[in-house]
Amino acid sequence: MNSDAASAASFLPERKMKEDLPTIAILGTGGTIAGKAGSASATTGYVPGSATVEDLLASVPGLEDIANLTSVQVSNIGSEDMTDEIWACLVKETESQLKDPEVAGVVITHGTDTLEETAFMLNQVLKSEKPVVLVGSMRPATSISADGPMNLLNAAKVATTPEAKGKGVLVVLNDEIHGARDVIKTNTTNCDTFASPRLGALGFITGGRVSFFKESTRPHTLKTPFTSELLSDHKHLPIVDIIYAHSNGDGRLIKAAIQSGAKGIIYAGMGNGSIHCKDLPELEKALEEGIPVVRASRCGSGEVVDSSPEWAEAGMINAGTLNPQKARVLLQLCLAAGYCHEKTAEVFLKLASNNQ
Repeated sequence: MNSDAASAASFLPERKMKEDLPTIAILGTGGTIAGKAGSASATTGYVPGSATVEDLLASVPGLEDIANLTSVQVSNIGSEDMTDEIWACLVKETESQLKDPEVAGVVITHGTDTLEETAFMLNQVLKSEKPVVLVGSMRPATSISADGPMNLLNAAKVATTPEAKGKGVLVVLNDEIHGARDVIKTNTTNCDTFASPRLGALGFITGGRVSFFKESTRPHTLKTPFTSELLSDHKHLPIVDIIYAHSNGDGRLIKAAIQSGAKGIIYAGMGNGSIHCKDLPELEKALEEGIPVVRASRCGSGEVVDSSPEWAEAGMINAGTLNPQKARVLLQLCLAAGYCHEKTAEVFLKLASNNQ
């Protein structure tokens, strides 16, 4: 299924259920985990989203010994092509599965390029304590040493583990369990690409055993102010653009973003969200026009906090420990909810900052 058909999920054949096993729903969206290459040695240059979710399940021996499985093909794309429409369909299907009393948890197969954004979005809008686990792979299904099958097996184990309940949306790859709020992709091609900088993984899968050592203390799922209504079938999230700061800035891209309809700006500043002096006037104009500006950082980790009094006095919001792409999602949700500037700043302080 391509992105144009994302509004209608494809329900796949049911399997024979075992009464002594929990039931989990596997939702397929595509990605490298469903990719096929021209040769077994190729780990790049493949076509993502070539295999169906049923193909994936058939490639994992022992999966049906962990849980009864139901499967739905929500989309089949490379995650670089993720859209609001697919997000809406995914949220709707995930919620439907979570409301089913027979379903213990949900596993979502997803491409790694935007996996952290989808996970973060779900972490904000889903209202359930049941485990929701996103999983992907860095090598296509046809690779000699494909990591997808083991990642999927581990994701299913996590989704059926009682300790996973109430921990928010989780991401499982490379034998590690990460929280949706903090996990990021750190390497272009390595299997060991997902990490939670400074804070670390929530747990691990070792020898087939799932172990949690900590959990996120920031509000998620049931404790956030957002609901899935913000991603209904006929709504698009407000346009929020990310402006990447650099030396010799001149404000042109900020002006262009506003003129083309941006309702919010994420400024991926240097260091602690530092703003180039020639970008500042355009950001101040945006604020004067009622367009919120969030200071994030182009660094890979660390918290953006107040620095220059001038920026704070202008009304700029700090992204805290959220990277630019997650700050963008949070600002989109705030705008979709109709929050004023003060309420948006309050949400960022509560959900994005280390200070509560």
